[in-house]
Amino acid sequence: MTIQPVRRQPAGLAFAYVTSLFFAWGFVTALIDPLIQAVKRVFDLSTAEAMLTASAWFIAYGVASIPAGWVLSKLGYSRAIIAALAAMVLGCILVPVATIVDVYALVLLSLFVIASGVTLLQVAANPLSASLGEPRTAHLRLTFSQAFNSLGATLGPVIGSTILLTGGVFAADAVISPATRGESLRSIDLAFLAVGAFFALVAVFIWTARKRIEASVADRPHDGMVSPLAAFRSGWAVFGAAAIFFYVGAEVTIGALLIPFISSSEGLGLAPHEAGHMVGWYYWGAAMIGRFVGSALLTHIPAGYLLSACTMIAAALALLVTQTDGITAAYAALAIGFFNSIMFPTIFSLTLERSSASASATSGLLVFGIIGGAILPPIAGAIADATGAVTPAFFVPLVGYVVLIVFALACARAVRTQSDQGQAVIH
Repeated sequence: MTIQPVRRQPAGLAFAYVTSLFFAWGFVTALIDPLIQAVKRVFDLSTAEAMLTASAWFIAYGVASIPAGWVLSKLGYSRAIIAALAAMVLGCILVPVATIVDVYALVLLSLFVIASGVTLLQVAANPLSASLGEPRTAHLRLTFSQAFNSLGATLGPVIGSTILLTGGVFAADAVISPATRGESLRSIDLAFLAVGAFFALVAVFIWTARKRIEASVADRPHDGMVSPLAAFRSGWAVFGAAAIFFYVGAEVTIGALLIPFISSSEGLGLAPHEAGHMVGWYYWGAAMIGRFVGSALLTHIPAGYLLSACTMIAAALALLVTQTDGITAAYAALAIGFFNSIMFPTIFSLTLERSSASASATSGLLVFGIIGGAILPPIAGAIADATGAVTPAFFVPLVGYVVLIVFALACARAVRTQSDQGQAVIH
């Protein structure tokens, strides 16, 4: 009797399933930008206090990322992804509870729960996307998946601004009263219940595809029960986590500042929901286009070199924002989105291929670095409150881009060392 070999499912189909997850978390993460402006007015907060909305979201990465790596190694990719989506649905259901009791701290707690699910989702989906194909095309594949993350991030502020920043306390000549506040709070409920329903549908979709996903990586090495803390023994893993910290901190800070900046006299003086649309289409939309362009460029340009160019241009644009105002500053800030486009996936994949730690441990530490999105925005908000202007706050992302330039140049140098001596070395 002849034993037939097991047929592996095509990796391309599994890759398509996984890429849909990138869209899901991109949409809900970018929804934070208009939400910051909504809670600021509804709860009468300062800029720094409103920025805690971003902190509650991104601090979850610091709390949940390390155990998320362990959960991934225990449950496997598909079950970990479904568990992550379930947590996200739960958090969305908690948002209306928080608004009904009218407590801002409970809104922050709800966002923390959603973001904890997103953390596990990222720890699972990023290395899974990178592994579904040939190792030499990992940069291209992860950047392509991140392009759909940017599609979600583009639609998030556009749809979110329409729902959250119109009517209620944002209506023309509206007076903040129990009635107008209640209308705005119900808008927040509607937005998150709709997002929760979407996550539930995605979870069902992934459940039906779970066997295909696992079959696509069945013959690949598995890390087993490896502690994510092992990644701290790798210099590249730690350096990569620091780069993720400053990249996410810079990107989130800019996204959070853009709506108040564009709607102020320093920028273009638009209505908040119009500014939100610009953030969606121009800042996050440019990031989406940049990721498709970056996917093509990475087939011809070494990742370290392309990352170096993008970080330098982003730093120059952030500096321009701090030194100008009006249309020049506004469009310089929006243009940063294009050059942000390849940074996260390229930093992630460059670190994964250089780290001496396991993929799950390294991924857990890299996602821990996303806590930068919790730390830098309140600092920028405090600067804006202290100076009474938004443009000085852009010095915060500027510092982040300077750090990223150092990381990118180190990666480019390591690649040259690899080609000259047959091994990659960080100096």
